[in-house]
Amino acid sequence: MQRRTFLQMGIHTAGAALLRAAPAAAQASDPVLLGPMKVPVTRLAVGTGTNGVGGSSNQTRKLGLGGLADLLQAAWDRGIRFWDSADQYGTHPHLRHGLRRVPREKVTILTKTRASTAAEMRADLDRFRRELGTDYIDILLLHCMIAGDWPERMKPVMYVIAEARERGIVRTQGVSCHSLAALSAAAANPWVQVILARINPARVAMDGPPDAVVPVLKKAKAAGKGVIGMKILGVGRLRSRADECLRYAMTLGCVDCFTIGIESRQELDDLVSRIARVGALS
Repeated sequence: MQRRTFLQMGIHTAGAALLRAAPAAAQASDPVLLGPMKVPVTRLAVGTGTNGVGGSSNQTRKLGLGGLADLLQAAWDRGIRFWDSADQYGTHPHLRHGLRRVPREKVTILTKTRASTAAEMRADLDRFRRELGTDYIDILLLHCMIAGDWPERMKPVMYVIAEARERGIVRTQGVSCHSLAALSAAAANPWVQVILARINPARVAMDGPPDAVVPVLKKAKAAGKGVIGMKILGVGRLRSRADECLRYAMTLGCVDCFTIGIESRQELDDLVSRIARVGALS
């Protein structure tokens, strides 16, 4: 073999090895094992509760059953396997419609309860599963905790959820926080396996300034909890700064994944491409 040919082959081989060794850019569909129960999610969750209150949301009002199921399937086709819902959004039937199109065991379903008693929680577990059309819920969160002493107030509900997890009805449990006091309590409480926390660089719809919130999230991560970011784009008010906000969430080191309310395929495509671009730059 001539020396020039040998050197060229060596360069090509080395280049291929470097390409194999180089870390891939972050993608919306990246797999993540969340929290101590290692529940599989993707980096991006399809949020279905933009302005969700009183059993409806932008998604239910604009898209309806079939339209939201179409959007969930479009996300599935892009490798996104994480769907975020809540009783308050009224999106359980919509997710049920979407689950008819994809394998249940390959989708992670997150939902949230406003139950305040053990009896209400037991009723919610039965009703949620009927509405979703599934035997189990992957991630069940207490919805919108504000008081700093919520772990004491919610003990009966927390007991029912923990019992359901032991029976395989719930895979992992946690809390959605809407105040810095509630978030701090969640980071310190051993019952909490997953925290849904409001985080962006501009303090829009957050529990406090980033320099107060981020240390709490780092404490939660250090304790082995899973952290899901929400309000990444500040309920849409930070759309003009989307790349900055995505980069912020993706480089903090204490946010495992995040949910963003998506209302159209155009928004879905835009987010997927932005996450890939930001991931490559980061």
